[in-house]
Amino acid sequence: MKQSDNTSRRDFLKITGIASLGFMGLQHFVSNPLYAAASLGHTDNIGYGPLLPDPQGLLSLPKGFSYKIISKKGSPMSDGLLVPGAPDGMAAFKGANGRVILVRNHELSASPGSGAFGAQNEMLSKIDKDKVYDYGQGNPQLGGTTTLVYNPATGVVEKEFLSLVGTTRNCAGGLTPWNTWITCEESVIKPDAVNSCEKEHGYNFEVPASEKMKLTKAVPLKAMGRMNHEAVSVDPRTGIVYMTEDTSDSLLYRFIPKKNGKLLKGGQLQALVIREQKSQDTRNWEKLTTPALPIGQAFDVDWIDIENVESPNNDLRLQGYDKGAARFARGEGMWFGNNEVFFACTNGGKYSFGQVFRYTPSAHEGQAAEKKAPGKLALFVESHDSKIANACDNMTVSAWGDLILCEDNTAPFVVGITPKGEFYKLAQNIGSQSEFAGGVFSPSGETYFVNLQAAGLTVAITGPWRTRTA
Repeated sequence: MKQSDNTSRRDFLKITGIASLGFMGLQHFVSNPLYAAASLGHTDNIGYGPLLPDPQGLLSLPKGFSYKIISKKGSPMSDGLLVPGAPDGMAAFKGANGRVILVRNHELSASPGSGAFGAQNEMLSKIDKDKVYDYGQGNPQLGGTTTLVYNPATGVVEKEFLSLVGTTRNCAGGLTPWNTWITCEESVIKPDAVNSCEKEHGYNFEVPASEKMKLTKAVPLKAMGRMNHEAVSVDPRTGIVYMTEDTSDSLLYRFIPKKNGKLLKGGQLQALVIREQKSQDTRNWEKLTTPALPIGQAFDVDWIDIENVESPNNDLRLQGYDKGAARFARGEGMWFGNNEVFFACTNGGKYSFGQVFRYTPSAHEGQAAEKKAPGKLALFVESHDSKIANACDNMTVSAWGDLILCEDNTAPFVVGITPKGEFYKLAQNIGSQSEFAGGVFSPSGETYFVNLQAAGLTVAITGPWRTRTA
């Protein structure tokens, strides 16, 4: 392993490895339904205090906190193109001289005027056609990524440019230990004139986290499966990639690469099976007749191979479920912690307000010996009260151990969960009826970046993070 690889993995663990701290305190709590914490959350003496009205009518924050809009859809970028709309999943990487590199998704399809090329795609000729995944005979898919180089010392975006294009509905994704962003298509549209498609969609793509202004050639990672991809999380010890799927009957997947860090070289796609109960339905919906998955209980798991991964009929989840894979309710955000993977299910739970799961990989993850020492899956929390948490989506973890969740609804909050399992509100979107998306901290932990999707805004939030009331 090269020294640069060691360094990138250490930085990755600094960013992702704190997640366990944010959940250790939940152990006392998860044996009871989440509504039991209603008296703990949303009080002035937990978190950072009450949210204060924003004179600008955009974002309510606690006392001492402030935000700055650092990017807005339609604004000119450094490459002469325009900031695309619908910003979504995002990751922050360490740049040179204290800079932060943000790689940001845009959940767009082929509607002219919403992307980087102008109202009628009149600036399309500015880019190299060969780097576009789906050119759509001149009406390309406008999803993809932009990259921002942000200077925390000045609060200024010093560079902003299109870094991948021609993909569709790039919702979430995940950062890797080798300093790339995996961006995921949440769509399985096929070539046709209606969707302006020349190629099949439903793939992952990889984008370098680079300060160099460059459009990356969009190459699908087909071995990782064709589905409604949502988010990914990478174990830096093994290079195994875990993936969520945004459907109401989704599976949890893992991809074992043939070569660590070289996803284009292929690998094996698998789905998680709860050993004790094949084809377990973890959604816990009230209308289901199957027994509810209990909160806090860890179950041994197995992994089954998924075949025909390019899935022309979009049936990977059905194939897996028939083979015994567990079923989840709209798998969404993921975060890799201290040898653990956390992921959210947006409308899981008895009242469909959301769930958060924890997967602990085996010490022999991806090897034959894991049969004797299997990984374990547990349902950590399940919301029975929309005032506590509603439609859990993207997630990240602060440097001091709190889990930070973005809500995906028309009156959303950014919600914090303390190590003791206490809930608080960190921010409220009062400027638009739109989800928060892509919330992530800078490598230093001093700035929280988040997108207001419908408004097409990326904001940087700063404040007295370490003063949270215990």
